[in-house]
Amino acid sequence: MRYLRAKKSLTLIIVAAALSASVTAALAFDLGGLLKVVGIGYIVSEYGGEMDKAINKALDEREAKAMGATKVVPIISIGQGLFIGAAQVVGVPKDVKTVQAVTQIETRFDEVRGTLLVPVSTRKPQSRDQIKSVPNVGVSAVIDIKASKL
Repeated sequence: MRYLRAKKSLTLIIVAAALSASVTAALAFDLGGLLKVVGIGYIVSEYGGEMDKAINKALDEREAKAMGATKVVPIISIGQGLFIGAAQVVGVPKDVKTVQAVTQIETRFDEVRGTLLVPVSTRKPQSRDQIKSVPNVGVSAVIDIKASKL
């Protein structure tokens, strides 16, 4: 039990430090050991609320407060179904409640490469054709969880 409290406290300290050092809302965590055991999905479900509060505080301090409801959800790679990070979504409260994940889609437009982030109401989208975005919700922050020690 103490171990979990210590990990939780450490995570909060890392989040606070990352937010205070960052001018943008993109965060980076190096939680290699914890990722080996429980994975990104667990981290987001366990600490998403705290990450959400920290992001909101950082945005508010920079006079960029998110308007509407917010929540942190995992980012899923299409096709593989792998959790590859986390994102904060923002929008109409009833619609934000239905968001289960953000899908990441890599695409090309001639010589330009792009990454699309789409809030969805499932954690298991199998293909681009099955993606149905949640209306009135957008992505306000990306949390890059480094898995370099996996």
